[in-house]
Amino acid sequence: MSKAMIRVRMSMHDAHYGGNLVDGAKMLHLFGDVATELLIRQDGDEGLFAGYESVEFLAPVYAGDYIEAVGEIVKVGNSSRKMVFEARKVIIPRPDINDSACDVLEEPIVVCRATGTCVVPKDKQRK
Repeated sequence: MSKAMIRVRMSMHDAHYGGNLVDGAKMLHLFGDVATELLIRQDGDEGLFAGYESVEFLAPVYAGDYIEAVGEIVKVGNSSRKMVFEARKVIIPRPDINDSACDVLEEPIVVCRATGTCVVPKDKQRK
């Protein structure tokens, strides 16, 4: 099945709460972007996100963190595409050292997991 990945740095603009904490909905936004790429690769069309069956927020995300969001199509129906997603923190800022210091994490920290279903209508499937 198809896989896709996106890696982005969370900015101060993404910080929604005190302590520069990023809203968990940002992870779902990243999963939506990954799903769009997966559907384009699978069907040649962006399709639509129908819903999430499960979402787990497992660790906090802060401004300055680099997040890698990955997804995979695990089941293909006539028009539905079931997908699994995982977001991982891979780089963290180190303000205790200086304003521009960062560390690449030896082991990524899983911050969110989700399962969802997208739909590509038959008349829009090109592959």
